[in-house]
Amino acid sequence: CDIIDGDNNRIMLPLSLLRAAAGNPMLVELKSGDTYNGRLVNCDSWMNLNLRDVICTSKDGDRFWKLKECYIRGSSIKYLRLPEDAIDNVPEDDYQKYRTSRPQGGRGSRGDGRGGGRGRGRGRGRGGGRSGRGGGGRQSNKNST
Repeated sequence: CDIIDGDNNRIMLPLSLLRAAAGNPMLVELKSGDTYNGRLVNCDSWMNLNLRDVICTSKDGDRFWKLKECYIRGSSIKYLRLPEDAIDNVPEDDYQKYRTSRPQGGRGSRGDGRGGGRGRGRGRGRGGGRSGRGGGGRQSNKNST
């Protein structure tokens, strides 16, 4: 998922934008409907966020909490709202670094960063080979009588 800036058609990555927005105020709405307004301290590659000086609002808007800091799990986020000037802080070459660091396919590679292209499982067909992790299983010994 890339973000295209409407003014100059610059392509950037969502995590690059978030990292560049550290220290800025932001609004986070969770899938549950609760909202968090605070300053972004940092984020990780799973979009988990640390916020400080936070005002949390319940889904129905009836209750408010003031928190010194909070941690928000990335998988629970519905959307984020950042100030417009946060886009200006994203490094120009960030998207190019991302493009050159990704695998581009080729023999035995899916090219999408997931797993190899050699099928499923660890088996070697029927019979033979080691069974499972421990290497136990049925062993054939040609010298036994």
